[in-house]
Amino acid sequence: MNDKELVAVHAAKLVKDGMRVGLGTGSTADCFIKELSRLHKDQGLKVIVIASSVVSAIKARELGLPLQSIEQTERIDLYVDGADEVTLDKTLLKGRGYDLVREKLLAKAADRFVVLIDKSKLVGRIGERFPIPIEVMPFAWRMVKESLVKLGGRPALRRTANGDGLVVTSYGSLVLDTVFDATIDTVDLDDALNAMPGVIEHGIFRGLASSVLIGADGAIQELDPETRSDSQDVDSRDFVDDGSADGD
Repeated sequence: MNDKELVAVHAAKLVKDGMRVGLGTGSTADCFIKELSRLHKDQGLKVIVIASSVVSAIKARELGLPLQSIEQTERIDLYVDGADEVTLDKTLLKGRGYDLVREKLLAKAADRFVVLIDKSKLVGRIGERFPIPIEVMPFAWRMVKESLVKLGGRPALRRTANGDGLVVTSYGSLVLDTVFDATIDTVDLDDALNAMPGVIEHGIFRGLASSVLIGADGAIQELDPETRSDSQDVDSRDFVDDGSADGD
């Protein structure tokens, strides 16, 4: 069992009978969905699941999990998903899978949001390894791009894998993947993006994660600054990319 499978199996133990569970998207979330399906079939675990993407909805249905649409959902008990980057204060970077609106809706609606990562995802700052995805209204992308440049960003429209078109999100928006200098404070950037006209959503998830579970070399560690007041207890240099991780 690899680290992603290990942390996903551990997270599935958090699910109790009768829970409404939000399903993330990506390789780690896939492991969680499979384990949740196994518990549902083999142990009779009663759950209702709400998917953050069409891909996860299809997986859940194929594996026999009772699915509820996000349109019918007001709150959920638990949301489990991965992340592209995580800092020591549990701020996340998400959205390389295009479903920012659904993911942030589920994160906000959840009583508990548990993030599953391997050790390669821990970083010193948001945007350290990946550009920040910013979902924009299609007719407003040029104006938003100019606003991002004035903010100090270097935005580029996300293109399809073969480069012959633009990526369109499940919400029908375009994505400006934007690189910001390390000198820009994440809190200030989050506030600025939240207030920017034309922006539908963006990939900074601040103050939303309840806990972060890290699969590291066959063991599980929990990143919890609320109980670790001394940042030296967890040092991002201890979680360097060893080249073994595959993408979420």
